[in-house]
Amino acid sequence: MRGVCVFGAGSIGCYVGGRLAAAGVPVTLVGRDSMRRVTAGGMRLQAIDGSQVEADPRFETDPAAAAGCNLVLVTVKSGANREAADALRDVLDADAVVVSLQNGLHGGAGLRSDLPDHTVLAGTVGFNVVRDGATFRQATAGDILVQADPVWTGYDAAFARAGLPIEQRTDMPAVQRAKLLLNLNNAINALSGLPLREELAQRAFRRCLSLAQREALTVMAASGPAPAKLTALSPALMARTLAVPDALFRAVAGQVLAIDPTAGSSMADDLAAGRPTEVDWINGAVVQLAADAGTTAPVNARLVELVHDAERGRRPRWTGRDLLAQLRAARR
Repeated sequence: MRGVCVFGAGSIGCYVGGRLAAAGVPVTLVGRDSMRRVTAGGMRLQAIDGSQVEADPRFETDPAAAAGCNLVLVTVKSGANREAADALRDVLDADAVVVSLQNGLHGGAGLRSDLPDHTVLAGTVGFNVVRDGATFRQATAGDILVQADPVWTGYDAAFARAGLPIEQRTDMPAVQRAKLLLNLNNAINALSGLPLREELAQRAFRRCLSLAQREALTVMAASGPAPAKLTALSPALMARTLAVPDALFRAVAGQVLAIDPTAGSSMADDLAAGRPTEVDWINGAVVQLAADAGTTAPVNARLVELVHDAERGRRPRWTGRDLLAQLRAARR
């Protein structure tokens, strides 16, 4: 194993790369100078069970640092894929394997198109990470799901040793659709201005998510494949369960609320930091699927509009009641 590069090392990338480094894997992180400075004295990685390890992997800001690594985990925002591919194209070793660990439906396909001389695999990270200084905490349960490939034979043990079990899937398009359904909450969480657990504990916000998911499921049914089942409840049952009263929701799907109390969505983090969000690649992906099928997705389209308004500083926070009214009005 020559080494692993995490390209676009934000909170998720630092957590994954840091845990691999703590397990003895040669790791190079490539990311913003601001994150390099935060982690300059090393980092602490806390698992969902509270156990903690420390690591001090190499952190660079120059994409050329990916040279010599035979596994490159891309964790940049979905809108930065073309830029990432341009940066990596001339520095990757000929046999380097690239893995897209990104939100949205097309991260792997986009990188595959832009890096035709390399093996590019789709993947997704099934958990959230909260950063507090140089401490990175896994905030929710979940595994790393990746496109099945023989390359993982050489890495399975290392990822498992790092506390990052890999689940190989032969149905990544269905997995990506299921993850997209879960990520539709990112926009709602960002607009709420609340931690995830507090937002999801409120029925009005869950009803917003239910509307967005049910609309997405209708759109997905017209274009296949059906989304995979990634949680205890099927995607369709989860979308219906979200709308039930709070007490019943806690009884039926209380595990959904098993979240670090400080955790927010990555979209909320981006809004708070004044960065462009991934809303066009999440809720916007539903809108595009609908357009491709000759129909519309007004609920998700309205969420896209509201997040872009928030990016411009227009009413960045909504109550559940007001946001639900907006989404219901969009359906008329």
